[in-house]
Order: sequence, then C-alpha cells, then structure tokens
Amino acid sequence: MASTTGTTGTTGTTTCPYCGWPDHAEPFQVVSRHGTSAGSTVWTRCGCGSLQVRVVGDEGMRIVSRSRPADLPWGDPAP
Repeated sequence: MASTTGTTGTTGTTTCPYCGWPDHAEPFQVVSRHGTSAGSTVWTRCGCGSLQVRVVGDEGMRIVSRSRPADLPWGDPAP
C-alpha cells in the first residue's frame, strides 16, 4: 500500500490529493478508532477509497498518513 505520509497538517493541504474532497468534510467512513494518551487515532476511508490515519487531540484533527485509492495503479500519479 503506497502512503503519502504528511500530506496534511504541517504542509497545509486540506483536501484529498486523489479526489479533492475536503479533509474536514463529511461523509467519510470510520474504519477504526483507538484511544491514545494524547487523544485518539482514527482510521477512515475517503469517498475515493483512500485509507487515512487521523490523529485527534486537543489541537484538533490532522491526517498523518493516507494510502492511494485501491483502483489507482502503482506508478500512476494522482490526478
């Protein structure tokens, strides 16, 4: 699974690089939620199929990693 770690948060990107859907918008599918000492880690799936790891804490939500959508072949750049 390819990852584009750091595509949001510190870089300022606020949309999915594969489909353009806003990161803070609904709907997204919650796949898994885990409590941590700093808040929670939430695994979600974007409408395009990209799996995302969201860290939620006192400072808000930030996406720390995301995969390519399942139907995007290796080597093909995101649109």
